Amino acid sequence: MLTGKVAVVTGASRGIGKGIALALGAKGATVYITGRTVSAGANPLAGTVGETAAEVDRRGGIGIAVPVDHSEDEQVAALFDQVRREQGRLDILVNNAFAIPEDLTDPKPFWEKPLSNWDMVDVGVRSNFVAAWHAVQIMTDQRSGLIVATSGYVGVTYTYGVVFGMCKAAVDRMARDMAIELQPHNVASISLWQGLTLTERARANLARNPEMTKATVTNPGIACSPEFPGLVIAALATDPQLMRRSGGTFITAEYGITDIDGKVIPSLRAQRGAPIWQPIANRGMPA
Repeated sequence: MLTGKVAVVTGASRGIGKGIALALGAKGATVYITGRTVSAGANPLAGTVGETAAEVDRRGGIGIAVPVDHSEDEQVAALFDQVRREQGRLDILVNNAFAIPEDLTDPKPFWEKPLSNWDMVDVGVRSNFVAAWHAVQIMTDQRSGLIVATSGYVGVTYTYGVVFGMCKAAVDRMARDMAIELQPHNVASISLWQGLTLTERARANLARNPEMTKATVTNPGIACSPEFPGLVIAALATDPQLMRRSGGTFITAEYGITDIDGKVIPSLRAQRGAPIWQPIANRGMPA
């Protein structure tokens, strides 16, 4: 259980972030939910920070909605000031916020997509660094904590486009190098790989383009729920050997956790590639 533990999950109005927040809340955590969507209908996809917080409450946790645009450093600083002021501690940061462009899955080369696709770097890579920078100010004082980056097989396998893959490879490496500097302070940093996750956006994409169901990358038959990575994060947060994993990139399907419906999610290591980074206990050795 995570009763008494405090988590921040970024980009949790909907999608994977929402699923992680709900899973942590169901274990009793106090979860700060960030995102830009405050009013229903403001985004074509359903979900707001307030709705996620309310569902966390219903699951048995404490949900606290904080509207944050993770491209605005001042808003991020205010978020962590609020966490310190209200809780006095922070146990888990999940860096999930990502500026997904509407044309992400369009089969066009990078030069036929707009330069605004680079926004994925600002909210997807830089945002991870800024949030972690603030989080560790709290975690190092208490000499404990877990920082998780949500990533995927795209970190080593071409998926959807140039910028998307670059971003995920970057957060994997960032998680490892943060782990090296955080090790003396007993704070863990890891990256988690997801395959297809049946978020609101993924379901809409599959409905719009049924041909996607035939590809391994977007096969709903082997997909997981948005809560599945949250179940893995909850298990990691209570693992007494957590620091032995710090610095590693891990495939969530290989942790030994079943999905919320009891489904065993298959690892796609053989089909899509293996993580590069092992825990820093094995520093310098690729996976």
